[in-house]
Amino acid sequence: MAEPLLHIVLHQPDIPQNTGNIGRTCVAVGAKLWLVRPLGFQLDERHLRRAGMDYWEHVDWEVVENWRELRDRLAGKNFWFLTKTARRMVWDAQFHPEDVLVFGSETRGLPQSILSEEPGRNLGLPMRGAVRSLNLASTATAVIYEAVRQFGGLPDAT
Repeated sequence: MAEPLLHIVLHQPDIPQNTGNIGRTCVAVGAKLWLVRPLGFQLDERHLRRAGMDYWEHVDWEVVENWRELRDRLAGKNFWFLTKTARRMVWDAQFHPEDVLVFGSETRGLPQSILSEEPGRNLGLPMRGAVRSLNLASTATAVIYEAVRQFGGLPDAT
């Protein structure tokens, strides 16, 4: 199997509908979705269908038990960490195929222990002060397509 265009990581996601929407975006661009436990929902067929994850059968996805396992599995790849506290914006990064985009849970974001691993790789999207945060699926889609834009588009898009 060919290497995915990108690796999208959801660290302890809470809301299945957001995971489903991000999974759909992964299918659209040829990215692999990684879910880091614990998850705030179940991944059985009944729960996936109820959450509207109708594209799930097409998603290249994997669940890992913890952050260390994910780091070991994706060793050697460039990691980018998305957080509302970042001073650097996503368009200031130089994305490459096979990069790893890491998103935190909807309720907690990424833990400080992860954000402090490589602080120069923490990225954000601009927001006015009246907004506490952006929806996880919306944020992931914006960042994924910024990376794809930097590559010059999808290799096999029609």
